[in-house]
Amino acid sequence: MRSIIILISVLLLSPVIGVTAEEGEQTWRDIEVDPSQWDDGPVLEGSPMDEPRPGDAVFTIEVNYKTGPFSSRVQGEIVIELFEEWAPNTTENMIMHIEKEIYDGTFFHRVIDDFVTQAGDPFCETVGIYPLTNVQCGGGGDGHALKMEHHENLSHVDGAIGMARDTDPDSADTQWYIAETEAHNLDPENRDDEGYVTFGIVRNGMSHVRAIALVPTTDDPTGSEVVVNPASSAGRPLEEVKIEKISMIGIIPLEDEPELKTQSWLFSPQAKLTIGSLVSIAILVGLAMWSRSALPGELVFDAEILEAELFD
Repeated sequence: MRSIIILISVLLLSPVIGVTAEEGEQTWRDIEVDPSQWDDGPVLEGSPMDEPRPGDAVFTIEVNYKTGPFSSRVQGEIVIELFEEWAPNTTENMIMHIEKEIYDGTFFHRVIDDFVTQAGDPFCETVGIYPLTNVQCGGGGDGHALKMEHHENLSHVDGAIGMARDTDPDSADTQWYIAETEAHNLDPENRDDEGYVTFGIVRNGMSHVRAIALVPTTDDPTGSEVVVNPASSAGRPLEEVKIEKISMIGIIPLEDEPELKTQSWLFSPQAKLTIGSLVSIAILVGLAMWSRSALPGELVFDAEILEAELFD
C-alpha cells in the first residue's frame, strides 16, 4: 500500500514539474519595465506610436562610440519598444535574432546625419583593428528573408526602428536602422517601391542615437551638421560605433486588472505546483484513512513518516 501511495504522488507531481521547465523560455516576459525612468525619448508628433502599449516587448542596445577622433569613448544604452500587435512577424524576427545574440559585438556600419543609423549585419565585426572587417559587412544577414509587413499605425517618426532591405520589398533579414529624425519619405504612401517597414520606437537613449548620427564617417569626415550628405551610400564611421550587447529586458507594464492577475496566478507554474502538492497530500491522507478502516493492521498512518517519504 505504501508503494501505491508513493506512485500516485509521483504521477501527480511529475506533469507539474514538467510545465515549470517548459515555461522557462522568454523569462524576460515576466518582467515589467519602469517607463517612469525614461527621460530621453524622441520628438513626438501625435502618432499612434507615441504612447507605450501594455505588454509590448522591450530591448536595450548597449553602445560604445567616440564623437570625434580626439574624444574619449562614450558608453550608453538605447531602450526600444517593439510593437508586437501591429508588426507580429517583424518583431518576432527581431526577438529571435536578439536571443541568438547575433548582434553582440557588431557595429553600426552606415551612419547618415539627419537621416538614419544602420546596423544589424552579423558580418560587421572588427577583424584585428577597426575598420578592418569581413568583406561581407554591409550586405550580410542570416538568410531569414522576411515578408514586408505594413500597418497603418506605424511610420517613420523620430526614433522609429525599421528593417533594411534591398530592391526586393520582401528581402529584409537581420539588418535594421533607427531614424535619427522623422523620415516619412520612407513610408509606403510616399514611395513607389512599397517603402520600408517600421516595427518599434526608441523610448530612452535618443541622445545616443543623435550623437552616433553625428560621428565622422568616410563620406562626411567632419561629423558636423555643417556638412550634410543625405545621399551617402557608405557612411562608415571612422571610429568604431560598437554594439556591445542587445538584450530583451521585459515588457511594458500591463494594465491593472486584479481579477485577471488572480486568474493568471491560478494557471501559473507556481500555482500548479502548489495545488498539485495539496491534491497529492489530500489523496494520500484519504488513502491512509481508508486503509486504516478497510485493511486493519496493513497500514498505520503516521504524518511525519508520510511527509518524509513525499519530500525527501
